[in-house]
Amino acid sequence: MDYSRYRYEQNKRAKEAKKNQKIIEIKEVRLSPTIDVGDYNTKAKTARKFLEQQNKVKVTCRFRGRMIEQANNTKDLFLDFANKLEEISQIESQPVLDGRNMTMVLSPKNAKKKN
Repeated sequence: MDYSRYRYEQNKRAKEAKKNQKIIEIKEVRLSPTIDVGDYNTKAKTARKFLEQQNKVKVTCRFRGRMIEQANNTKDLFLDFANKLEEISQIESQPVLDGRNMTMVLSPKNAKKKN
């Protein structure tokens, strides 16, 4: 078999596979422990838009100064945020406190699959 023909076939298969794959992006939404209702609803609407586009959403909160004392309240805030979006999303990773940051990842509930 001709090596150049073999390389051509390999590149052709690779291009076809790349064309059919769906790249999942992770979008980020930042919350604060002292967020107000209007801002909270705006962030939820933005996260809903990302999830409808079949992207994952990473919800983060960075604690500054004495805000770290409100970590339990922020965990409840994250869970309420996930409950608000539960019809289109599911929690991929629970809220985790890592140093001064708390993160949670939401993924779309019904990913469209092609057969």
